[in-house]
Amino acid sequence: MKYVGFFLMLAGSGWGIWWKIYAQVEKVRTDTLKEIDALREADQEMRDELAEHKLHTAETYITKQGLRETTDQIMGAISGVKTAIDNMTLRVDRVVENQAKPRTTRAS
Repeated sequence: MKYVGFFLMLAGSGWGIWWKIYAQVEKVRTDTLKEIDALREADQEMRDELAEHKLHTAETYITKQGLRETTDQIMGAISGVKTAIDNMTLRVDRVVENQAKPRTTRAS
């Protein structure tokens, strides 16, 4: 009977120690799962904010290709203005050239 009692006491102690260890493991597991859920929510918020920022950037800022096209259009318009000014200069030159020169008289 002593041996049976001893083994029962030993088994009970082992079971008690196991129960304490298991409770600690479950507590850590539960806390870790909560932290993981919180991190997933934070990750999703960051992804949503990044998507909003990308959309804002795409709507607000111009692309390099768009800037190049706009610059080409502006330069074309400036070239047209330059051509018009050059033509006006030629017309003014023609008008000045075609004006009658005042007669100069010689005093003898």
